[in-house]
Amino acid sequence: MSNSEVREPSFFDALIPVIALVSMLSLSVYLYGDGSSSGANQIALIMAGCIALMVGIKNGYTWRDVEKAVAQGIANTFGAILILMAVGMLVGAWILSGTVPSMIYYGLQILNPTIFYFTACVLCAITAISIGSSWTVAATIGISLMAIAASLGLNPAITAGAIISGAYFGDKMSPLSDTTNLAPAVAGTDLFTHIRHMTWTTFPSIGIALVLYLILGFTEDRESGVVDLHAQLELIESNFDIGLYLLLPLVAVLYMAYKKKPAFPAIVVGAMVGVVFAIIFQRDTIEAFVGASDRMQLVIILDGIWQSLFAGFTANTGDSTMDELLTGGGMAGMMNTIWLVMCAITFGSIMEKLGLLKRLVIGLINMAQTTGSLIFVTAMTCIGVNILAADQYIAVVLPGRMYRLEFKRRNLAAKNLSRALEDTGTVTSVLVPWNTCGAYFSGVLGIATFAYLPYCFFNWISPIISVAYGILNIKISPIIEEEVLAE
Repeated sequence: MSNSEVREPSFFDALIPVIALVSMLSLSVYLYGDGSSSGANQIALIMAGCIALMVGIKNGYTWRDVEKAVAQGIANTFGAILILMAVGMLVGAWILSGTVPSMIYYGLQILNPTIFYFTACVLCAITAISIGSSWTVAATIGISLMAIAASLGLNPAITAGAIISGAYFGDKMSPLSDTTNLAPAVAGTDLFTHIRHMTWTTFPSIGIALVLYLILGFTEDRESGVVDLHAQLELIESNFDIGLYLLLPLVAVLYMAYKKKPAFPAIVVGAMVGVVFAIIFQRDTIEAFVGASDRMQLVIILDGIWQSLFAGFTANTGDSTMDELLTGGGMAGMMNTIWLVMCAITFGSIMEKLGLLKRLVIGLINMAQTTGSLIFVTAMTCIGVNILAADQYIAVVLPGRMYRLEFKRRNLAAKNLSRALEDTGTVTSVLVPWNTCGAYFSGVLGIATFAYLPYCFFNWISPIISVAYGILNIKISPIIEEEVLAE
């Protein structure tokens, strides 16, 4: 059947794979809980993609058309996959080198458990603003904060939520961020106009989040999680050489991110710096890791480094809590996350190629009669695309393309659209387990998405405030105002 005979999908056509996906994912979570992302969710995404494919074939598409779209979608995500593998290497290398143990060692002495969640959020926010990357924050400071929280007996899910809230606030407000540049480009406004307009929704959102983290810190019952910090510090010192100089690999990665170097080579360089530090400062640790043998020392060192990079580091301190804290990393540990990302992108690419996502959006536009309802529909579209297409960039670009003319037709400045795209499309991506962002943060922080979701206060308060501003007509600018300000 030729391309000229391809038929536009109906609204019902678009709903069929969506209903199938939601049903299968719900069943997956019911049956397997937090473990659903270890295979069940992947099967649900692939099966829903097959159902969408059958709808497309009915409408005149061929498998060859869809195959090309899927290949292109995965190709577009390959950068993220490389970063995931590099992060696995980096974590393993940084534990072996003493970088992560040193961060834990000094963090235990500095961070107050009562205001830990608040401090973690602020620290991640400041770092993300300076480097423009929430992913890098999670893979560096985020990992150490998770480890420190475990040592202090704090809730890991709340800690992950605080890290993510701060990282996404900083990423969203940073002129160095890719999504912060993408949203105004798609909507048709300039970067700094976009950032200024976002302050009206973003600062109240992070303010509320910080208050909630303070409340949790002051009210949390830690009696069951009390640890002997002196004993923990001695245990770290007895298994690793500890020193401030071991934080240099972290400084190197943050500096490269600040200088806007590509993420993958920056993280690989950080891992290699960690390897060098391990060779220089942690030879006893390496020997204990691989086991004493009659092999040459050079072979033992290479064996330990190799294992930490591909399988991760396994601690054997004699303390189960500390062993769990200092065990992790390795490229192999990221394979499940990569599997999830590839299945999600497969489903999203099929839905986009067959026009099913577009058909859902067109139906929503017809429902938006007021400014408030238009912003609400934009928000719901961004969240929906994050769920269906499993990628935050699609969740920014697709609604931006679809609603740009509608905002202009209603005399609404483009900065209103760009703000809505960031308030909803960017920040909610991390709340979807099979989204590239949700899979990444879950894999890096070691916490299931549904476990940290309730505590990502900034990420779900931001869409609520954005929609509320639209409904109440607060800081909604007409085109004429934007043009006057530009002059």
